Amino acid sequence: MLRPVVKFLETELIERIIAEARDVLCKLGVTVHNDDLLSLLADHGADVDKNNRHVKFTEDIIDRAIKSAPSGFRLYDALGEQRCDLSGDNVHFTPGSAAIYFLDADQHDTRKATAADYVKYSILVSRMEYIASQSTAMVPSDVPGKISDSMRLYLSLMMCEKPVVTGAFTIESFEVMKDLQVAVRGSVDELRKKPLTIFSCCPTSPLKWSDVTSQNLVDCASYGIPVEYVAMPLAGFIAPVTLVGTLIQHTAETLSGLVLTQLSYPGAPVLYGGSPAIFDIRYETPPMGAIETEMIDCAYSEIGKYLGLPTQAYIGLSDAKHLDAQAGLETSMGATLAALSGINSISGPGMIDYENCFSLEKLVIDNEICGMIFRMLRGIEPKEDFPSRPRFEELLKEGHLLISDHSRKYLRSEHHFPGPVIERANRARWREEGSKTLIEKAKAEVKKHIDEYEPSGLPDDIKQEMTRIMQKEAAKFGMDRFPVFQS
Repeated sequence: MLRPVVKFLETELIERIIAEARDVLCKLGVTVHNDDLLSLLADHGADVDKNNRHVKFTEDIIDRAIKSAPSGFRLYDALGEQRCDLSGDNVHFTPGSAAIYFLDADQHDTRKATAADYVKYSILVSRMEYIASQSTAMVPSDVPGKISDSMRLYLSLMMCEKPVVTGAFTIESFEVMKDLQVAVRGSVDELRKKPLTIFSCCPTSPLKWSDVTSQNLVDCASYGIPVEYVAMPLAGFIAPVTLVGTLIQHTAETLSGLVLTQLSYPGAPVLYGGSPAIFDIRYETPPMGAIETEMIDCAYSEIGKYLGLPTQAYIGLSDAKHLDAQAGLETSMGATLAALSGINSISGPGMIDYENCFSLEKLVIDNEICGMIFRMLRGIEPKEDFPSRPRFEELLKEGHLLISDHSRKYLRSEHHFPGPVIERANRARWREEGSKTLIEKAKAEVKKHIDEYEPSGLPDDIKQEMTRIMQKEAAKFGMDRFPVFQS
């Protein structure tokens, strides 16, 4: 079978981009606001200016980091079952992360996300067939900011068995989030053997690591929690305007994170990821659905694979403000390109308005896009098609092949049948069935999935321990009422 693929970079160009990025790291350097990491870098021979928190790497440090990083890892759900093999060209979809706003389908407008929205989201993603993992997709406005990170992870683990792509905005919240994962696994050793989450860690463009984010890198590595580096250079604003120039900066920023992780804990699992974009000077916005943004994402994944690393990208989302043709165009194009590029973790389903707004209805629609993409990735291969004459003899004799043995044997594997949100009826039947629009059908599917939700199979004693951990943390910040949900 020939798997369809797409490539944007020749090997010679990849090597030149990596060489330029290494030159930037060794000659210009990176700012690292973390004293322990600066000391560690100095111990390994880097040129460190502690007063200015600036460091210039050596070629040897970069080489060792690349060599020690694993070429992939597996991610497991709350019950300990493998869900994702993040290696090779394996493709997995996960929703976009950390939206502030929620598209309310009843109000036909956006509003601040709430914990109740988050609970519905987690229920819904548990039932999405083609979405491999959940993400901490929304930031609830009715939860104190100091516990927002841990509360989102808590709700995800309580409601849905799938692994979680998440992250911490404070050093302190990492401890609580780690404790929640240990409660699920039973011990630190089991968590290390079967990772439950991926943490997003974001450098600040250009070429800076904050104290919080760099410490998160170290903390995750110490427990074997995989991280995805999410560099966000903006072409023409805080990165060179050319796609190649932006790729050089993205490579330098991502390699700098790799060095920080691998010097701290050699062999720690990582994803070569990011969320770069072009900068549209007309509107002063970073369009995530722009074709150039999608090209950058696919190209840096090629660079990551050349370095022998698994990859991630924020792609397959839209800048549209509602679920319209633009949302479908940008989402499907990005998700398709990402899959053809073999990006291992594709972050984006459910997201609109850059990375600011989440929609449950869009998640249902995007799940269908993902299903079609997985069929495409299986490619075209013969299924008892040679010799073909017997098939055509039967066709000429019967006038059709609807109930032939060959049709019945291969129908389900050859033809992908999408769910009810995708319209395939003729117009007469469509009218008979209510002339429903895409949005109306998506709303109905959201309601159906939430109504049919079955609680997570996580044992009650583990749920109780997670609740104890979360209640103790919430009490520190005056939160004594928890979101209401089915457990």
